[in-house]
Amino acid sequence: MSARDAQLKRDVAGWLWVSPWVFGFLAFLLGPMLVSLYYSFTDYPLLEPPIWTGLDNYRRMLSDETFRAVLWRTAKFAIIFIPLATVFSLAIAGLLNGKVKAGGFFQAAVFIPTLVPMAGSAMIWLWMLNGEYGLINLSINRTLGWAGVSAPNWLSDSKWAMPSIVMISLWSIGQMVIVYLAALKEVPDEMLEAAAIDGMGPIRRYLSVVLPLISPVILFNVVTLMIGALQIFAIPYILSAATPGGDPRAMYFYTMYMYDNGFRYGQMGYASAQAWVQLLITLGLTAMLFIASKRLVHYRA
Repeated sequence: MSARDAQLKRDVAGWLWVSPWVFGFLAFLLGPMLVSLYYSFTDYPLLEPPIWTGLDNYRRMLSDETFRAVLWRTAKFAIIFIPLATVFSLAIAGLLNGKVKAGGFFQAAVFIPTLVPMAGSAMIWLWMLNGEYGLINLSINRTLGWAGVSAPNWLSDSKWAMPSIVMISLWSIGQMVIVYLAALKEVPDEMLEAAAIDGMGPIRRYLSVVLPLISPVILFNVVTLMIGALQIFAIPYILSAATPGGDPRAMYFYTMYMYDNGFRYGQMGYASAQAWVQLLITLGLTAMLFIASKRLVHYRA
């Protein structure tokens, strides 16, 4: 067998091994994306054939007040949630990285909430934030009442809807904590010892040595956080539907509006256009993060 035939045989074998992924990508990802791109230029009420309308769906977003409201609410959630999740996860990982008794137990305790399905998490927090019998109501709210401070109605009060969603989302940062913990364990002890000899205290060592060394991991987690924040759906959708007397618009986010347009109002063309705008926003923000990371992220050889 010639070298060319051997190379061809290896190529065919390689394509056969990856063919399930290739067919899956074409059938379940690229194909639906192209179809949704076509639908975004049409008026498609699901029960009738789509009618080509050009850029009408995209022009409609410019004058849609609900679209602007959910876009701002989603951006506000991301602006609040991403820094808090990053700081808390780094702090918890730093604590677990030290000499902690039963460290494996605490790592498991932090990680377990990420294994709970979103619907299950929403139901747990729906009970905990219940205005009469919830655990938080029986503890925090009563303590505030004794101090003379009016207790918040977490889910029914529109002012507290966003803090409630952020608090619930912070419950599931365990995966990031484990990733940061793995990165912290890779920091060379020699560099920390050298920094200590130079007179750096613990906080200065953490800010000037540890954070730059794990900055690629921070970038990865921030990008995944941003993508998840822009797509928040399950928890606010369940909580808003299960909270009688509350303001449903206070928990109305971008993906929820897109879902309602597609499957409740029968405007699949408009929903597809919103999906593509969401994708472009996500790609643009991700590109901005990578551009900014050229100065902020330090890669080790």
